[in-house]
Amino acid sequence: MRAAESLRRRIVVAFVSFSIVLSLFIAVIAALAIEGIEVHLVDNRLAEAARWASPRQAAGLPTEMPAGLRFHHGDEIPQPLRGLPEGVSEVDVDGAGLHVLTGADANGPYVVVDHESDYEKVELVVYSMFAAVLLGIMVFAAVLGRFLARRIVNPITELADAVGRGSSSLPLTDRRDELGILARALEAHTAELRAFLDRERFFTGDVSHELRSPLTVIMGAAEILMTQAGSEAIRAPAERIYRAAHEAAECVTVLLLLARAPELGRLPPVQVDAIASREAERYRSLVAGRPVTLRYQDGPAFAIQAPAELCAAAIGNLVRNACQYTERGEVLVQVKAGRVVVEDTGPGLPDAVRDTLLQPGSASAVVPSKGSAGTGLGLSLVRRICEYLGATLSYEDRASGGSRFTIDFTPT
Repeated sequence: MRAAESLRRRIVVAFVSFSIVLSLFIAVIAALAIEGIEVHLVDNRLAEAARWASPRQAAGLPTEMPAGLRFHHGDEIPQPLRGLPEGVSEVDVDGAGLHVLTGADANGPYVVVDHESDYEKVELVVYSMFAAVLLGIMVFAAVLGRFLARRIVNPITELADAVGRGSSSLPLTDRRDELGILARALEAHTAELRAFLDRERFFTGDVSHELRSPLTVIMGAAEILMTQAGSEAIRAPAERIYRAAHEAAECVTVLLLLARAPELGRLPPVQVDAIASREAERYRSLVAGRPVTLRYQDGPAFAIQAPAELCAAAIGNLVRNACQYTERGEVLVQVKAGRVVVEDTGPGLPDAVRDTLLQPGSASAVVPSKGSAGTGLGLSLVRRICEYLGATLSYEDRASGGSRFTIDFTPT
């Protein structure tokens, strides 16, 4: 799983994002509050000092100010403080920060200077404290989000691992929260699937026993008839019976293999090119006496780990169908690098079959090709075998008419 898709990471990001938004909101409120406090503590102090000193200056009375404040009127205003706009200004004079209130009365302009205001220092301390608090909030949100993510995601991961291992008893089933409900639902569904698979396994075993025995008897009886037949009228039907019973036995073998779990890594490799050559030779009799040529074109030898019966069934079914439904022309079986191609000059596939075949994951819905027999239950079985082997089945129309099927055994 990519980190961006991790539920744990999403929870942490959500907590941190919330803390950032909350911190920005608090920072705006704090800045407005600090500016308001500055107006109240500094600006109002200077204004009150001006209201007290200005009439005393006009009446010729002393204007002694509290410590840190100075009142200058007219020509007494220091040069660096002249020309300032009315209101409170912050001015740097000789490296010292001053708050200066500029105004005018009937006798001319005046300034009130706060020489010892430490509000800037207080403001710096307050802003530093807020920054530390906001940083702490974000760190706490990240830690809390990571803690809650573990509390939420770890049980889900544990439950998923138990389901993946096929454990008969799942964790968290005794919890009363939503995770417990999920665990109990999965356990019930898993038990239902396990019971279904057990029934399927028993059924396939019974089918194997019940079908193989009579088919073996039929093939044995047909062999006796073939060896003891005194006329062609008896030998020909006996051979047909033997072939049909043998093909039915192969079909049973293929279906039973498909019903099992694909453990291909434990199987010995089989030569796919040799199987393709053998299947082409096997169905050569289907075009005998007809204006159809069955041609095999060899290519690079390659092997895969798979049951030989399944490879033979997939390739043989395509070759058989091509031979059966090609009225004239050629059936070509080609071996290429990691692929087997079967093409013919027949009528091609009907539109309904072609559309269904090209739909991904629709192997079970593929309409069987008309009259397909032998080990093939149509293209549906070929598609299913390819999925079992990890191969892909593709179809395309030949430019000059006919069909081209390709089984690609190259791992994707």
